[in-house]
Amino acid sequence: MLKAKGNKELWLFLIIAIGWSWLFWLPEIIWNVNLYVAPFGPLVAAFFLTYLQEKMQGVLNLAKRGLDYKFNLIWYLPVIFLMLVIAGLSTLIANWLEGGAANYTIMRDPWLIIRNFIFILFLGGPLQEEFGWRGYALPRLLENYKAVTASIILGIIWSIWHLPLNFINQAGLQYQAAITYIISSLILMVFISILFTWIYQNTGGSIFAVLIFHTMLNLSAYIIFPVFEMQIGPLIFMGLIILTTLIVTLVYGYLNLSLQKN
Repeated sequence: MLKAKGNKELWLFLIIAIGWSWLFWLPEIIWNVNLYVAPFGPLVAAFFLTYLQEKMQGVLNLAKRGLDYKFNLIWYLPVIFLMLVIAGLSTLIANWLEGGAANYTIMRDPWLIIRNFIFILFLGGPLQEEFGWRGYALPRLLENYKAVTASIILGIIWSIWHLPLNFINQAGLQYQAAITYIISSLILMVFISILFTWIYQNTGGSIFAVLIFHTMLNLSAYIIFPVFEMQIGPLIFMGLIILTTLIVTLVYGYLNLSLQKN
């Protein structure tokens, strides 16, 4: 799956990232104890290998990319609002089709949304993952593959990394559902991975941008809008993600997912 150039670096990254996370997820599966360290596998792998290859200067450069907010302001619109719109539409459509009343109580408490945003950013996935997936792995994949192909490969890896969460009771409704719908979960992550690459390519490789995008994905679909609490919500959400990704690919091109030449 991985071409020769950068092959060793990527395999080392995958071994460390998946090995670290799966090792620390194992006690959670067996004893239902949350150690809060398992998701840091991609981050640990990225910074450890960057230090070995580029020493402290490389580590500092990687860290600075997580603070790189100076990209074209227009891209803050999809970074912040795209997943809000998709999750909101998914909930509205599912609510209409199911004839029920979705729970929007959290929207009445802006401070609760802010607290959840902060928690998700630092402990709910983005910080632990994005320095690895988009900060370390994606640039190396893009050296050898077209943007969409690199995204698909990374999406498959991303989905495999998440597999143990299907067996952890406290992981959330989305992961409990994924026990039955692992293939659907894989498809969803592959298409979302393409959207992440699209954001990455058009913000100059900003890790800050994908950190916020990842945070808004989790906040929108799992906190603000009860997408995964509805029977048909996940299916509609996946359909809208696929539709959005196809439109983005058609407009921006599968080679770079960017109108600018890289």
